[in-house]
Amino acid sequence: MNKPISNRYEFVLLYDVENGNPNGDPDAGNMPRIDPETGYGIVTDVCLKRKIRNYVEMVKDDATGYRIYIKEGIPLNQNHVEAYKAVELPADDKNFKAKPDGVQRARAWMCSNFFDVRTFGAVMSTGLSCGQVRGPVQLNFSRSVDPIVQQEVTVTRLTVTREEEAEKERTMGRKHIVPYGLYRVEGYVSAKLASDPTKGTGFSEEDIEILWDALANMFEHDRSAARGKMAVRKFLVFKHESDLGNAPAHKLFELIKVNKKMAANPPRSFDDYEVIVDRVSMPQGVTLIEKI
Repeated sequence: MNKPISNRYEFVLLYDVENGNPNGDPDAGNMPRIDPETGYGIVTDVCLKRKIRNYVEMVKDDATGYRIYIKEGIPLNQNHVEAYKAVELPADDKNFKAKPDGVQRARAWMCSNFFDVRTFGAVMSTGLSCGQVRGPVQLNFSRSVDPIVQQEVTVTRLTVTREEEAEKERTMGRKHIVPYGLYRVEGYVSAKLASDPTKGTGFSEEDIEILWDALANMFEHDRSAARGKMAVRKFLVFKHESDLGNAPAHKLFELIKVNKKMAANPPRSFDDYEVIVDRVSMPQGVTLIEKI
C-alpha cells in the first residue's frame, strides 16, 4: 500500500433528490427520514457509507487491499478467521484468546486488506477478536437545506401475489417520495488516525483519491425506482497543510452557504439555489479544492 496521508481534510457535499426516497425510516413505515421538530430531511451517515462501499467494491472488484468488510451475505466473523490464519494464530479453536500482540497483528491485517476498515474503522471484537479500529474518515448526518415534504403516492399493479387473489384485476401499493430536496453533508479526514504508528489504519493517498471518486459518483450506480433521480451537485474539499490541521472544521464549514433564491417557493431544482463560498476569509494554511 502507499504511504498514509499526511494532510487533514474536511469536505462539504451537496446532493439532491427528485421524486424519490433518499433514505427510508423503518420506524416510520419507510417514509423519508425527517426531523419532526423542523421538517428538515435527514440521511444517515450509514446510508452514504453503504453507497461508498458499493462503489469501491464495484470499481476495485475485490482487488488486494480493497475488499469490503461489511458486505451482504458474508458473516463478519468469517473475516476474522481468515485474519487469524493469515497471521498464523489458531483460527480453529473458538476458545482461543489472542494476546495483545496477536490481536494487533490481526488488526493490522484487517486494515491492510479491507478498504472500509481502513477508512471508516470497525469494531471487530466478536468471535476471534481482531480489536477495534477508529477510522480516519467520518461523515455527519446529511440535512436538507430547506424543509421537505413527505409525499405518499398510491400505485396500481396489474398482477396479484397470491393464488386466492387471482380474481382481482389489480392490487394497490404505495411509494414514499420527496418531490425535491437538496441535502448537505459534511465530512472529516484525520491524517493522525491514518498514520499513527500503533493506532493508525494506513489510509493512504491512493485511498483518499478513491474516496473522492466514490463520493462524486456514488449515486451514478445506485439507481432504483425508490430513490428517484439523485445527483451530486457540489463537492468542496478543504486541504490543510499539516496533519493536525490549520483551522477548526466548523469555521471552514461556515465559509460555504447555500441560499434559496427568492423566486423559488417551493424549490424544485438545484437552479433554485445559489452556493456562496467565502474565499476571502479562508484561513492561512488551508486550500479549497472544488471537485465538482
